[in-house]
Formats: sequence, structure tokens, C-alpha cells
Amino acid sequence: MTKVLFFNYEYPPLGGGAANATAYILREYSKIDGLEVNLITSSFDKHFHLEKIGDNVKIYKIPIGKNGKNIHYQSQKDLLCYAWKAYWLSRKLIRKNHYDLTHSFFTVPCGFISLLLKWQYKLPYIVSLRGSDVPEYNVRFSLLYKFLKPLIKLIWKKSSAVIANSQGLKDLALKTMPEKEIGIIYNGIDTEQFKPQAKEKSDEFKILSTSRLIPRKGIKYLILAAGQLIKKNKQIKIVLVSEGDEKEELENLAGRLGISENVQFAGSVDHAKISEFYNQADAFVMTSLNEGMSNTMLEALASGLPIISTETGGAKELVQDGINGFLICMKNSEDLAEKISRLMANDGLRERMALESRKIAEKMSWKNVAEEYFKTYQKINEKQ
Repeated sequence: MTKVLFFNYEYPPLGGGAANATAYILREYSKIDGLEVNLITSSFDKHFHLEKIGDNVKIYKIPIGKNGKNIHYQSQKDLLCYAWKAYWLSRKLIRKNHYDLTHSFFTVPCGFISLLLKWQYKLPYIVSLRGSDVPEYNVRFSLLYKFLKPLIKLIWKKSSAVIANSQGLKDLALKTMPEKEIGIIYNGIDTEQFKPQAKEKSDEFKILSTSRLIPRKGIKYLILAAGQLIKKNKQIKIVLVSEGDEKEELENLAGRLGISENVQFAGSVDHAKISEFYNQADAFVMTSLNEGMSNTMLEALASGLPIISTETGGAKELVQDGINGFLICMKNSEDLAEKISRLMANDGLRERMALESRKIAEKMSWKNVAEEYFKTYQKINEKQ
């Protein structure tokens, strides 16, 4: 029996892509004989919760002060609170369960907890890189990266394995630590939950974005592109399924452009219901300034949507330019508007791209992801 203590400070309904990835992986772990996993994560309210998936997966949700507001963004205070409480809970669980290793999603703060536990209990650990925990990934953290880089390098150095979720994220991490061996395990996709469905007929061309409404996601360039297209009498509808600190600013931008009626701020949607939005869209757009392997892009692929994305991170591995979508320049609303126009003007192109997107998605699964991680756990155990 391989016993693993897993750390991720976000788990549904908290967080975004990494939270959903963890949920899918744990679901698959519950089907693996010979594996026992305990996750320590954050509670969505002020109470402690213990949940189970099957007989071999337990989820410990510790309160960090959340109250239902802004659950998709964790402040530095939230992360520090999680790290402190997760560390002390992990000590109790280690004495009780005798784990073989720990697994941390995000280098900081989770990887730091794993590092402390290695020093204290000689437990090996692996780190899964998710994006913002890699220096230079997020401009907003530029100053913080300068202080954290020595710690990040130490955490990677002492780990038994560092695993990125895309080639792009691996390449970025190697800029910080070229000598470190970094593996890749891509995110997976549930091709049963997300699959093409017949769309309701509409005169509007619906463009879906599920990125968080924060500056790094570049949503303002999508709204600017919509403004250009609407001036040319293009009937489009932008559907934004998410929340974030930039929401009010984006609403104001749509108002100044006179396109408020063409931009729907749908808010946060339960992940179990989000497939309905994919199924009513004509195209999926990601305008991110930096990305790892986007879970939402994978969902869009499985839903049979043409993809328009900035050339960043995992997008370059999922979007074949001109085949299942278009790659666009960052911060370039004109380029985006031109690509949307091409899709709108050519039904045959759009249909071919939709079929190609689905083909790509069918090659990926969360079962494969979970099995790859399980193999990694076993290799580490064999070395002990």
C-alpha cells in the first residue's frame, strides 16, 4: 500500500484550474488498488470539513477565513493561514498514518510544507508546477518572485520529482533552475461530461471565455475586439463565465464602447453545469498573458469548439494553428477580431476545427494522469 499526503490550498468550490484538476485526480485515485491518499486543503467557509471519495481518499478542509465571497482568489494572507494550519495538521496525520511521501500542488506554499516535513520526518516529496508558482509566470508577482526564488530553487532541489503540466511551463521553470530534471504530466479531460451537443439556433455568434476576470487573463482585449466587430455590424455575444477583481473595470469598458448588451457577465457557475455554456458557444477564446495547461481549454476542446488563444504555455500544445483554431498575438485586439471574423464567415472551417478539437481531447484522460502520478509515487518508494 502506497500512502500519500497531498497538499493543495484550493479545491472546489475554491480556486480554478488546479482545484478542478485535483478533484479529478482524486476521483481517479479512488479507483486505484494499493493507493491511499489524504488531501489537506482549504475550507470554503469557517468550519472544518472531512470528506471521502471511495474507501481510500480523504479530504481535510481546514478553515482559512473564507466566507463565500471571492472564493476563486486566495490572498497572501489566505495562503499563509493555510500553510500554518496545514503544517500542524500534517504533523498529526503523519504520526497516525505513516505516509510514504507527500505531493504538493504549487511550489509555494504547499511545496514549502513538504520541504519542512522532509527535514522533520525524512519524507520524500514531489511538486506539481501549476503556473504562478514558477518565477516570471505572473507579472503581478514580479517583486515577490525576487524574494521567493531562492526558496523555490531549494524546494525543487530537495524534491524527488518536479512535474510541470505543459512543455511551456517546464521551459519557463528551467530558466530558474536549468540543472533540474523536470517531468511533464499534462492535465486531463472528462470526455463524457464535456462533449459536443446540438446548439440552439441563434442570430448571434457566441464567444465563450471562462478565464478569471483578472488582468493576467487579458479579457479586456476580447471586449475591445468585440467593440471592433460590432462597429462592422457583426452580431456577436461575449459570454464571460467567471468572477474576479477586474469585473467592474471590464463592465465599465463594455459600457464606454457601447456594447454592454453584447457582453454577458455570467458570474461563477457550478462546474457540474458549465458544460451547458460550452454547448451553446460557437467558439472559445483565451486571451491569457501567461498560462500553464488550461483545464478550461481542454473542456472546450472536448466540447468540440474551435479555439482562439494567445500563444502561451499549454496553448501551443493544444491549438494547431489553422487546424483546430488560431493562435493570436498577446494584447492584440485587432488580431483577435480578425480571427473571430474568419470563423464567423466560414461555417465549413468552423465545423472542421470543431471536429479536430474533439479528436485532440479524446487522446487525453484524467485516468491517464492519475496513473502517471501513481507510477511516480511507486518509483520514489522503490528508491527508499
